[in-house]
Amino acid sequence: MKFDNSWLQALPGDAIAENHIRQVQGAMWSRVAPTPVHAPTLVAFAPKVMQLLGLNENELRSPAWVNALAGNGLIEGMQPNATCYGGHQFGNWAGQLGDGRAISLGESINAQGERWELQLKGAGPTPYSRHADGRAVLRSSIREFLCSEAMHGLGVPTTRALSLITTGNWVTRDMFYDGNPEPEQGAIVCRVAPSFVRFGHFELPASRGDTALLEQLVAFVIKRDFPHIEGAVAEQRAQWFKEVCERTAFLVAEWMRVGFVHGVMNTDNMSILGLTIDYGPYGWVDNFDPGWTPNTTDAQGKRYAFGRQPAIAKWNVGCLAGALSSLGADDAWLYAGIEAFDAKYSETMQANLTRKFGFDEWREGDEALVNDAFELMTRAEIDMTLFFRSLAKTTEIAPQVSEFEGCSYDENLLAQHAETLQSWLDAYAARCKNSALPFARKAEGMNAANPQFVLRNYLAQEAIDAATAGNFAPVNRLLLACAAPYDWKEEFADHYAKRPDWARTKAGCSMLSCSS
Repeated sequence: MKFDNSWLQALPGDAIAENHIRQVQGAMWSRVAPTPVHAPTLVAFAPKVMQLLGLNENELRSPAWVNALAGNGLIEGMQPNATCYGGHQFGNWAGQLGDGRAISLGESINAQGERWELQLKGAGPTPYSRHADGRAVLRSSIREFLCSEAMHGLGVPTTRALSLITTGNWVTRDMFYDGNPEPEQGAIVCRVAPSFVRFGHFELPASRGDTALLEQLVAFVIKRDFPHIEGAVAEQRAQWFKEVCERTAFLVAEWMRVGFVHGVMNTDNMSILGLTIDYGPYGWVDNFDPGWTPNTTDAQGKRYAFGRQPAIAKWNVGCLAGALSSLGADDAWLYAGIEAFDAKYSETMQANLTRKFGFDEWREGDEALVNDAFELMTRAEIDMTLFFRSLAKTTEIAPQVSEFEGCSYDENLLAQHAETLQSWLDAYAARCKNSALPFARKAEGMNAANPQFVLRNYLAQEAIDAATAGNFAPVNRLLLACAAPYDWKEEFADHYAKRPDWARTKAGCSMLSCSS
C-alpha cells in the first residue's frame, strides 16, 4: 500500500506540535499520534473494503496491521493527523469542533489509482477533543462498523468501514445523560473514504474572516476531489458548489427511499462528496412516521426527524453557501447551486417513488396516490420495509388487505383502516393496469428499489449484547446480511421480521443518545 498525503502537503498545518486542547488558527490540520491501547484484538473486518485497499486477510491480521488499526503503531507512509473544522449543531453555530476522536492515518493509493483515506475513530484525544477523552465504546463502534457497510449494500453513498478492534481498555460513558456514568468496553473503527472533508471545514475559516485559507481549501478540494471541473476560477467554484448541492440532494433522497434517519444532521456531519458520514444515533423507520427521530437529544424539537431531512439538508447547503459568500461580491452562483439542490432532490425522489411503487413512469395523479399511501401507513402503524416488499407481491388484478397482515405494529389499527386501505389498493391496481410495464418486471423493479433487509436498531443491539459478552458471531452474520439487502436469503430469514414488541422502548432498539 502506498500513501500520498496530499492534505498535509498542500494545506497549512498547525504550528504547535504538542497534543493539548486549543483553538487552532490559520491551519487545516494538526499532527497527532493515536494513543496506544492495552490489548488490541481484531474482532471483525469488511472483506470488500480490505480488497478495495489492496490488502489480503493475512496482512490485515498481521501484528503490524492490527497495531496500526488500534493506534499502537504505524505502517510505512502513514502520517497521523486530525483536522480542524467548525459547524452548526442543532441550528446554532458551535465554533471550532474538529476531529475530537478521529485520527487520520493517511491517504492510501490502491493499484487502480484510487485514493482512500484511512481514519481511526476512538483512537484517543486530539487538540479538538474539547473536554472529552477521544475514545469510543464497543456499542457505538459496532453500530458504525455495520451501518457503513449496510448503507453501501443498499447503494446509498457512504463512508466505508475496514475493521473493528477491541482495545482492552475501559471507557466511561453516561449513556442516558442521567448522571450515572458506567465503564464500557473500548473499541476503534477504521473508516475509509476518498475524503472526509465536511461543510464545517469551510465554515470555520469563513467565520474567522480567514478568506485566504478558505480560498486555498476550495482550490485544493476542487483539484483533488473534483478533478473533472475545469475553467476559470469563478467557473470552477460555481460548478463545484452546484455539484456539492446536487450530491447532497441525491444523498438525502436515497435516505428517504430506504427509510434511513441520520439523527444528527449538523453541518459538521455533512460530507462535501455527498457521503453518509458519522453514524451516531441513526435508525431505520419501522412503523412509517415522518416525525420519528432516533436521537434522544432531538426528541422534543425533532429537528432531524425522518420527514424533515430534505429541508435540513437544504438548510445545511445554505450554511455552506454563507461561508463561501466571502469569496466574491456576486452571490448568483450560490443561489444557482441551492436551486440545483431543489431540482435534483425533486428529480431523484420522483424517480425513487416511481421505482418503489412499480410505476412505468411518473404521471399526473401519482403524487396523490403516493401521499395517500404514506398517510395510511402512518395512521395504521405499518412497517415501511415490509409494506413495499408486500406491495410487490400483491396479485395483479385484485390486491387484498389480507396480503398485508403482519405488516402493522397494531393489528387493531390495521383493522380500523382496512376499508380505506382496500380502496387504496383498488386505486393502485387500476393505476398499474394502465401501465406499459409487465407485472413480472414491475415486481422485479420494486424489489430492486425496496430492500428486504435493513439494519434495524434491535438487530444491531442484539449483536452488541452478544459482543459485549464476547461473542462476535452475530456481528459478522449481520455484516453478511448487509451485503445483500435486496435479495431473499433463507439463512437471514429471521432478520426480515418487523421490530418485536419487546424492542419498542428498549434502550438501543428505538431511540439512542449521542453518547458513545
